[in-house]
Amino acid sequence: MGRAVIEFDWSQTPLGPIERWPISLKTIVEVTLNSKFPQVVIWGPEFTTIHNDAFLPILGGKPFALGRSFADIWAEAWSEIQPIVDKAHAGESTYIENYPLQINRNSYDELAYFTFSYTPLRDDDGNIAGMVDTVVETTETVRARETHEVLRRELVHRVKNTMAVTSAVVSASMRHATSLAEAKETISRRIEALGNAQSLISSSDDGVELHEIIENALTPHLDRRDRVAISGPEALLTSEQAIGMSLAIYELATNALKYGALSVANGTVSIDWSIHGDNGFGFVWREYGGPPVEKPARTGFGSRLNNQIVAGYFYGRAETIYDPDGLQFHLKGSLKPKAD
Repeated sequence: MGRAVIEFDWSQTPLGPIERWPISLKTIVEVTLNSKFPQVVIWGPEFTTIHNDAFLPILGGKPFALGRSFADIWAEAWSEIQPIVDKAHAGESTYIENYPLQINRNSYDELAYFTFSYTPLRDDDGNIAGMVDTVVETTETVRARETHEVLRRELVHRVKNTMAVTSAVVSASMRHATSLAEAKETISRRIEALGNAQSLISSSDDGVELHEIIENALTPHLDRRDRVAISGPEALLTSEQAIGMSLAIYELATNALKYGALSVANGTVSIDWSIHGDNGFGFVWREYGGPPVEKPARTGFGSRLNNQIVAGYFYGRAETIYDPDGLQFHLKGSLKPKAD
């Protein structure tokens, strides 16, 4: 840019030929051109622009800026910039961090952020004749900070949700256990299932695939993988839905292993789901070939979890059917809340 300034025909600008420039202007231009910070000298009432090499990335694909009016260069953001420029020409310095500006420098509109200082400049007679803009683009820093905040909020939300589910699991397990030893074993296994679900959630940013949740929850209960048939389309669940479904599968599989189809050598389970319409969701667990099913005398935590809590995560309804030929669990709801 130093070479460009020397070779530029300044006689066609309000500044006139370089040899006629005041000493004050020549001095600040020399300092600016040697600066490693992006800097721009804006001189005179027409805001004639002289910038250094470090300022080029901020201009992006804008037309050649040397000698042009600062107001024309940043015409799309001038209504935001002008009041700050006017302050500098009135003798008031300004320093602003992460200032948002809607700009167009690469043939498209974009929101960019800048930390900058506008400092008044005086001519040889001591009168304010312009300003120097020292600026650093902070767009990536601001976006990274925003992303970090979103992730922080999501982490807090997930932790709170996990703690709430954990508390419910422990409380219900203690309440329904017939002995301390049974409560200890039940809580341990349920917390393990919850931890496995949390591991899946933590490894994904965009949701958790239902098929993966089911496989993860079933594995500890199976001696042979061919005893369970799983079918359904790709379905991404939220963190709450993933935790709820993981615990539901765990409860169903545990019950099947103790009393149902998986408690006998030839019993099988089918799991299938469907997605229809506007994120409509249907899920069915069916058992075959197990001992005759009878409705239990009392409803335990597993049934309440599946029929109420999990159903709530899917904005729908659920039912456990004690069919003598095999237990069934039906869930109808939605992957996303319905718009009002």
